[in-house]
Amino acid sequence: MSEPLRTRRRSTEAVREAERLSIAIALTLGQAVRAGRERLGITQAALAARVEVDQSRMSQIERGLGRGVPLELWVVLGVALGRPLAISFSRPLGESREPADAGHLAMQERLLELARATGRGGTLELPTRPADPSRSIDVCVRDPRHRALLVQEAWNTFGDLGAAVRSTNRKAAEAADLAATLDDGPAYRVATVWVVRASAANRALAGRYPQIFRAAFPGSSRGWAQSLTTGAAPPLEPGFVWLDPASGRISEWRQAHPADAVSDCVRSGRRAWFRRA
Repeated sequence: MSEPLRTRRRSTEAVREAERLSIAIALTLGQAVRAGRERLGITQAALAARVEVDQSRMSQIERGLGRGVPLELWVVLGVALGRPLAISFSRPLGESREPADAGHLAMQERLLELARATGRGGTLELPTRPADPSRSIDVCVRDPRHRALLVQEAWNTFGDLGAAVRSTNRKAAEAADLAATLDDGPAYRVATVWVVRASAANRALAGRYPQIFRAAFPGSSRGWAQSLTTGAAPPLEPGFVWLDPASGRISEWRQAHPADAVSDCVRSGRRAWFRRA
Protein backbone atom coordinates (compact mmCIF):
# COMPACT_ATOMS: atom_id res chain seq x y z
CA MET A 1 0.00 0.00 0.00
CA SER A 2 1.48 3.32 -1.04
CA GLU A 3 2.02 6.10 1.52
CA PRO A 4 -0.51 8.94 1.46
CA LEU A 5 0.54 11.96 -0.54
CA ARG A 6 1.87 14.65 1.76
CA THR A 7 0.77 18.20 1.05
CA ARG A 8 2.30 21.40 2.39
CA ARG A 9 -0.03 23.17 4.80
CA ARG A 10 -1.08 26.59 3.59
CA SER A 11 -0.12 29.59 5.67
CA THR A 12 -2.95 31.25 7.51
CA GLU A 13 -3.75 34.89 6.94
CA ALA A 14 -2.24 35.71 10.34
CA VAL A 15 1.05 34.07 9.37
CA ARG A 16 1.15 35.84 6.01
CA GLU A 17 0.47 39.21 7.65
CA ALA A 18 3.17 38.49 10.23
CA GLU A 19 5.66 37.76 7.46
CA ARG A 20 4.91 41.08 5.80
CA LEU A 21 5.24 42.92 9.10
CA SER A 22 8.50 41.21 10.05
CA ILE A 23 10.06 42.25 6.73
CA ALA A 24 8.99 45.86 7.30
CA ILE A 25 10.22 45.83 10.90
CA ALA A 26 13.61 44.40 9.89
CA LEU A 27 13.97 47.18 7.31
CA THR A 28 13.05 49.90 9.82
CA LEU A 29 15.39 48.54 12.49
CA GLY A 30 18.19 48.11 9.98
CA GLN A 31 17.91 51.74 8.91
CA ALA A 32 17.90 52.81 12.56
CA VAL A 33 21.05 50.76 13.23
CA ARG A 34 22.83 52.40 10.33
CA ALA A 35 21.73 55.89 11.37
CA GLY A 36 22.79 55.25 14.96
CA ARG A 37 26.20 53.95 13.86
CA GLU A 38 26.80 56.97 11.62
CA ARG A 39 25.71 59.29 14.43
CA LEU A 40 28.44 57.75 16.61
CA GLY A 41 30.95 58.03 13.78
CA ILE A 42 32.04 54.37 13.88
CA THR A 43 32.54 51.92 11.04
CA GLN A 44 30.37 48.95 10.28
CA ALA A 45 33.25 46.67 11.23
CA ALA A 46 33.67 48.43 14.58
CA LEU A 47 29.99 48.03 15.44
CA ALA A 48 30.10 44.37 14.40
CA ALA A 49 33.02 43.84 16.76
CA ARG A 50 31.15 45.49 19.61
CA VAL A 51 28.21 43.13 19.29
CA GLU A 52 30.36 40.11 18.34
CA VAL A 53 29.03 39.33 14.86
CA ASP A 54 30.67 39.20 11.42
CA GLN A 55 30.76 42.39 9.35
CA SER A 56 28.86 40.59 6.60
CA ARG A 57 26.04 39.92 9.06
CA MET A 58 26.08 43.55 10.14
CA SER A 59 25.84 44.61 6.50
CA GLN A 60 22.77 42.42 6.05
CA ILE A 61 21.14 43.93 9.13
CA GLU A 62 21.71 47.50 7.96
CA ARG A 63 20.30 46.63 4.53
CA GLY A 64 17.07 45.44 6.12
CA LEU A 65 17.82 41.72 5.82
CA GLY A 66 17.81 41.03 9.54
CA ARG A 67 14.44 39.32 9.70
CA GLY A 68 15.92 36.20 11.30
CA VAL A 69 18.13 38.04 13.77
CA PRO A 70 17.59 36.82 17.35
CA LEU A 71 15.91 39.27 19.72
CA GLU A 72 19.01 39.23 21.92
CA LEU A 73 21.13 40.67 19.09
CA TRP A 74 18.69 43.54 18.54
CA VAL A 75 18.89 44.27 22.28
CA VAL A 76 22.71 44.24 22.18
CA LEU A 77 22.71 46.54 19.15
CA GLY A 78 20.47 49.00 20.98
CA VAL A 79 22.81 49.05 23.97
CA ALA A 80 25.90 49.45 21.75
CA LEU A 81 24.30 52.41 19.95
CA GLY A 82 23.02 54.05 23.11
CA ARG A 83 19.45 53.59 21.92
CA PRO A 84 17.91 50.71 23.94
CA LEU A 85 15.33 48.66 22.07
CA ALA A 86 11.73 49.28 23.15
CA ILE A 87 9.13 46.64 22.27
CA SER A 88 5.42 46.40 23.04
CA PHE A 89 2.23 45.16 21.47
CA SER A 90 0.06 47.81 19.86
CA ARG A 91 -3.61 48.35 20.62
CA PRO A 92 -5.98 45.53 19.66
CA LEU A 93 -7.16 45.66 16.06
CA GLY A 94 -10.44 47.47 15.72
CA GLU A 95 -10.03 49.37 18.98
CA SER A 96 -10.77 53.06 18.64
CA ARG A 97 -7.64 55.19 18.75
CA GLU A 98 -7.13 58.63 20.15
CA PRO A 99 -5.66 61.29 17.87
CA ALA A 100 -1.88 61.37 17.75
CA ASP A 101 -1.98 64.82 19.36
CA ALA A 102 -4.47 63.87 22.10
CA GLY A 103 -2.25 65.23 24.88
CA HIS A 104 -1.86 68.56 23.12
CA LEU A 105 -5.58 68.75 22.36
CA ALA A 106 -6.40 68.17 26.04
CA MET A 107 -4.26 71.15 26.98
CA GLN A 108 -5.87 73.35 24.34
CA GLU A 109 -9.31 72.24 25.53
CA ARG A 110 -8.46 73.31 29.08
CA LEU A 111 -7.14 76.70 27.95
CA LEU A 112 -10.31 77.35 25.97
CA GLU A 113 -12.39 76.36 29.01
CA LEU A 114 -10.48 78.84 31.17
CA ALA A 115 -10.88 81.59 28.57
CA ARG A 116 -14.63 81.08 28.53
CA ALA A 117 -14.84 80.89 32.33
CA THR A 118 -13.04 84.24 32.64
CA GLY A 119 -15.25 85.97 30.08
CA ARG A 120 -12.73 86.00 27.27
CA GLY A 121 -13.00 84.74 23.71
CA GLY A 122 -10.60 82.01 22.61
CA THR A 123 -9.61 80.84 19.14
CA LEU A 124 -7.99 77.47 18.37
CA GLU A 125 -4.97 77.31 16.04
CA LEU A 126 -5.24 80.91 14.89
CA PRO A 127 -3.02 81.32 11.80
CA THR A 128 -0.58 84.20 12.04
CA ARG A 129 0.28 83.98 8.36
CA PRO A 130 -2.63 83.30 6.00
CA ALA A 131 -0.22 82.02 3.36
CA ASP A 132 1.28 79.51 5.80
CA PRO A 133 -1.47 77.66 7.75
CA SER A 134 1.16 75.61 9.60
CA ARG A 135 2.17 78.78 11.47
CA SER A 136 -0.59 79.18 14.04
CA ILE A 137 -1.09 80.09 17.70
CA ASP A 138 -2.21 77.12 19.80
CA VAL A 139 -4.83 79.18 21.64
CA CYS A 140 -5.27 82.90 21.02
CA VAL A 141 -7.43 84.68 23.61
CA ARG A 142 -8.87 88.15 23.19
CA ASP A 143 -9.14 90.12 26.43
CA PRO A 144 -11.14 93.33 25.72
CA ARG A 145 -11.14 94.37 29.37
CA HIS A 146 -7.36 94.63 29.52
CA ARG A 147 -6.93 95.33 25.79
CA ALA A 148 -4.65 92.31 25.37
CA LEU A 149 -4.27 89.54 22.82
CA LEU A 150 -3.01 86.48 24.69
CA VAL A 151 -0.73 84.14 22.73
CA GLN A 152 -0.98 80.86 24.64
CA GLU A 153 1.37 78.11 23.50
CA ALA A 154 0.65 74.63 24.90
CA TRP A 155 3.60 72.26 25.24
CA ASN A 156 3.19 68.56 25.93
CA THR A 157 6.81 67.65 25.20
CA PHE A 158 9.86 69.35 23.69
CA GLY A 159 11.92 68.23 20.73
CA ASP A 160 14.05 71.34 20.29
CA LEU A 161 13.78 73.92 23.06
CA GLY A 162 15.59 76.67 21.16
CA ALA A 163 13.41 76.19 18.10
CA ALA A 164 10.31 76.31 20.30
CA VAL A 165 11.35 79.67 21.75
CA ARG A 166 12.11 81.08 18.30
CA SER A 167 8.76 79.87 16.98
CA THR A 168 6.90 81.53 19.83
CA ASN A 169 8.76 84.80 19.32
CA ARG A 170 7.84 84.80 15.62
CA LYS A 171 4.20 84.12 16.41
CA ALA A 172 4.13 86.92 18.96
CA ALA A 173 5.58 89.36 16.43
CA GLU A 174 3.03 88.30 13.83
CA ALA A 175 0.23 88.53 16.41
CA ALA A 176 1.10 92.18 16.87
CA ASP A 177 0.00 92.76 13.28
CA LEU A 178 -3.31 91.04 14.06
CA ALA A 179 -3.77 93.15 17.20
CA ALA A 180 -3.44 96.31 15.13
CA THR A 181 -6.52 95.33 13.09
CA LEU A 182 -8.87 94.94 16.07
CA ASP A 183 -11.72 97.34 16.89
CA ASP A 184 -11.44 101.03 17.69
CA GLY A 185 -10.17 102.21 21.02
CA PRO A 186 -6.84 101.83 22.79
CA ALA A 187 -4.49 99.50 20.91
CA TYR A 188 -4.32 95.89 21.95
CA ARG A 189 -1.01 94.64 23.25
CA VAL A 190 0.30 91.11 22.75
CA ALA A 191 0.94 89.00 25.86
CA THR A 192 2.68 85.64 25.52
CA VAL A 193 2.66 82.64 27.83
CA TRP A 194 3.88 79.05 27.65
CA VAL A 195 1.56 76.52 29.26
CA VAL A 196 3.63 73.38 29.84
CA ARG A 197 2.50 69.91 30.84
CA ALA A 198 3.60 69.32 34.44
CA SER A 199 5.40 66.05 33.72
CA ALA A 200 8.53 64.85 35.49
CA ALA A 201 10.51 65.17 32.25
CA ASN A 202 9.43 68.78 31.65
CA ARG A 203 10.08 69.76 35.27
CA ALA A 204 13.55 68.23 35.01
CA LEU A 205 14.17 70.19 31.80
CA ALA A 206 13.18 73.47 33.44
CA GLY A 207 15.37 72.63 36.41
CA ARG A 208 18.32 71.82 34.18
CA TYR A 209 18.18 75.12 32.25
CA PRO A 210 16.75 77.68 34.71
CA GLN A 211 18.67 80.63 33.25
CA ILE A 212 17.36 79.91 29.76
CA PHE A 213 13.77 79.77 31.00
CA ARG A 214 14.23 82.93 33.05
CA ALA A 215 15.68 84.79 30.07
CA ALA A 216 12.92 83.61 27.73
CA PHE A 217 10.09 84.15 30.25
CA PRO A 218 10.87 87.09 32.54
CA GLY A 219 7.20 87.70 33.31
CA SER A 220 5.76 86.73 36.69
CA SER A 221 4.70 83.09 36.61
CA ARG A 222 2.37 83.73 39.54
CA GLY A 223 0.82 86.66 37.71
CA TRP A 224 0.27 84.55 34.62
CA ALA A 225 -1.33 81.73 36.61
CA GLN A 226 -3.74 84.27 38.13
CA SER A 227 -4.47 85.82 34.76
CA LEU A 228 -5.34 82.49 33.14
CA THR A 229 -7.53 81.29 36.01
CA THR A 230 -9.18 84.47 37.30
CA GLY A 231 -9.14 86.83 34.33
CA ALA A 232 -6.69 89.24 35.96
CA ALA A 233 -4.58 91.45 33.73
CA PRO A 234 -1.82 89.45 32.03
CA PRO A 235 1.75 90.44 32.94
CA LEU A 236 3.57 92.70 30.53
CA GLU A 237 6.36 90.19 29.86
CA PRO A 238 6.23 86.62 28.50
CA GLY A 239 5.59 83.98 31.13
CA PHE A 240 5.63 80.26 31.80
CA VAL A 241 3.18 78.17 33.89
CA TRP A 242 2.47 74.50 34.52
CA LEU A 243 -0.70 72.61 33.60
CA ASP A 244 -1.51 69.38 35.45
CA PRO A 245 -3.15 67.12 32.83
CA ALA A 246 -5.03 65.08 35.44
CA SER A 247 -6.68 67.93 37.35
CA GLY A 248 -6.46 70.70 34.75
CA ARG A 249 -4.90 72.92 37.41
CA ILE A 250 -2.67 75.82 36.38
CA SER A 251 0.24 76.49 38.73
CA GLU A 252 3.23 78.80 38.75
CA TRP A 253 6.78 77.83 37.92
CA ARG A 254 8.39 77.94 41.34
CA GLN A 255 11.82 79.01 40.23
CA ALA A 256 11.99 82.49 41.72
CA HIS A 257 11.34 84.96 38.93
CA PRO A 258 12.68 88.45 39.73
CA ALA A 259 9.17 89.92 39.90
CA ASP A 260 7.97 87.15 42.22
CA ALA A 261 11.04 87.48 44.42
CA VAL A 262 10.45 91.22 44.89
CA SER A 263 6.79 90.68 45.76
CA ASP A 264 7.61 87.98 48.30
CA CYS A 265 10.29 90.15 49.85
CA VAL A 266 8.06 93.19 50.27
CA ARG A 267 5.18 91.18 51.68
CA SER A 268 7.35 89.44 54.26
CA GLY A 269 9.24 92.62 55.22
CA ARG A 270 12.64 90.97 54.75
CA ARG A 271 14.26 94.01 53.19
CA ALA A 272 17.73 92.97 54.32
CA TRP A 273 17.41 89.78 52.27
CA PHE A 274 16.38 91.86 49.26
CA ARG A 275 19.44 94.12 49.56
CA ARG A 276 21.75 91.10 49.68
CA ALA A 277 20.03 89.57 46.60
